Amino acid sequence: MNFYDIIIKPVLSEKSYDGIPDKRYVFHVQKNATKTQIKQAVETVFGVKVDKVNTVRIQGKMKRMGRNEGRRPSIKKAYVYLAKDSKAIEFFESLS
Repeated sequence: MNFYDIIIKPVLSEKSYDGIPDKRYVFHVQKNATKTQIKQAVETVFGVKVDKVNTVRIQGKMKRMGRNEGRRPSIKKAYVYLAKDSKAIEFFESLS
């Protein structure tokens, strides 16, 4: 698996914006990616030093589709904490 395939997209929400000054970033990642793979992907793609990674699997919400009920897709989020001596990710600097 390519490092660019592991990170799907950043999560841009109020809660994720609060973590940017503390160098805590949130990403949607592949469901089968491990913490080690996520750490290596963030380090190579953004050129930063990662301290730790926490992951959360979120089950999709139930949604009505006419008479039937369906489920939205499940996702996996990764909370990435950068090292204190690491530079910040430039993409998020313009957002905070």
